[in-house]
Amino acid sequence: MFEKRRCSREMDENLSSPFIGMRHVLCLLIFCGLCLVYGMRVNLSMAIVAMMDNAAANPNFPEYTWSEQTKSHILSSFFFGYIFAQVPAGSWARRYGGRLLLFISVSFSSVLALLTPLSVSVGDWPLLCALRFCQGLVQGVTYPTIATIMAEWAPIEERSAMLTYCCAGLELGIVMMLASSGMLCSSDWGWPSTFYIPGALGLIWSAIWFIFGASTPNNCKYITLAERTLIATSLKRNMAQSESSKVTHPIPWLKICTSKPFLVLILSQCAYSWCFWTLLTQIPSYIKSILGKDIQSNAFYSALPYLTMLGLSLALCPLASYLEKSKRLNATVSRKIFNTIGQWTPAVTLVYLGFLRTDQADLAIVLLTLTVTVSTVTHFGFQANHLDLSPHFAGTLMGIANSASNMMSIIAPLVVGYIVTDTTNLHQWRIIFSLAGGISFFGNLMFLFFGTAKVQLWNEMPQMVVEVKRQDGQHFTEVKNMEKEDGNVGDSRETLNLV
Repeated sequence: MFEKRRCSREMDENLSSPFIGMRHVLCLLIFCGLCLVYGMRVNLSMAIVAMMDNAAANPNFPEYTWSEQTKSHILSSFFFGYIFAQVPAGSWARRYGGRLLLFISVSFSSVLALLTPLSVSVGDWPLLCALRFCQGLVQGVTYPTIATIMAEWAPIEERSAMLTYCCAGLELGIVMMLASSGMLCSSDWGWPSTFYIPGALGLIWSAIWFIFGASTPNNCKYITLAERTLIATSLKRNMAQSESSKVTHPIPWLKICTSKPFLVLILSQCAYSWCFWTLLTQIPSYIKSILGKDIQSNAFYSALPYLTMLGLSLALCPLASYLEKSKRLNATVSRKIFNTIGQWTPAVTLVYLGFLRTDQADLAIVLLTLTVTVSTVTHFGFQANHLDLSPHFAGTLMGIANSASNMMSIIAPLVVGYIVTDTTNLHQWRIIFSLAGGISFFGNLMFLFFGTAKVQLWNEMPQMVVEVKRQDGQHFTEVKNMEKEDGNVGDSRETLNLV
């Protein structure tokens, strides 16, 4: 008896002690994968400056005389493809596993990145738009897949921190791509190198992920029993069961699409996406045309906001973990505080930015940096809210929300293209920044009124109470999930008598 208690105590100590496990390795791999995916996504924002003005970079490479509206269509084409795969991606990840879907996403996107320079030389901007559309299509599964993987791998106490560490990869990808693109465009390799390098690295990552990636702890060959038990205990889930198993559950589409907390989450995410992609796609043009910086300085100043954004997001992770573990703040209150900081501060700085003069370049850089940096605080606001509302259908929620928010990623650059007909016109930029600030303010206002971090009732499986007669003649009641292996709601009338 003593030996049994001692073993149990030792196991409890091992499970509760902090250690580096496979969930952290997986987190690192996803971090690197997002870094490369976003590098392939944003490289065109900087490369297109050199493609339209080779004298500013390397004159040995072709120059294209595209209008500002054509440029906006090129930058938006990625997102037309991106939105299509969002909604079904969560279901695909649950059915086929996040490991396979993420591998397909990054590897196919890498191949398309390598083909980008060839597509421009062969088919000019229409073929480039078609290729970017396809690249957006395969990258569309990325976030819903990651949400599904994190729902299986992240203990509740580490959820915000792990999600933030993963998502910090996108910020690093932006920083590395924007910071290096000026140098690459001016090098002997020219602007095509901004597509070749991330494409090649993406293929290398895909091979590593194929070996070490796993959809769930149960599917991982390298995880220890202690870590698997730790995760299962935190999620209050039987280790023999998994959301990504072959048994799939019916998705309550109507309840999801009419859920007030989820609808305001979408609204907040749309507001964030409008501001994020307006700045990401237009900062290089603004810095060049209004602030008058050359392409190498432009690359540095364009990357600076995302470098500080990365630093702040990583610095806040311990605070978020502490708040979750200590229970000092209600989860809903915590989400709303972080979201308010992350969306209302940029709302103020964006409006202020629009009223600066052209000779206030230093202050403009400071405000741009502050706007982008502080927005990362939303990682602990609406960006973690999908898992709060429904851990079971997190990938599906992420897919729906991403699909809606990325409509803003399409519309925002197009709106800029139609309003900013002259990139040296400060008044036109003022309209763009004021519009973005107003949208950011409204998005968080709705989240404050109607947002919540409580798990929604539709997260749970439909259940029925059954009466079972044992061989000894006694009866007892049992709660059964109403599902069959084909994923449809069903019952067990053949063997059980309904109460």
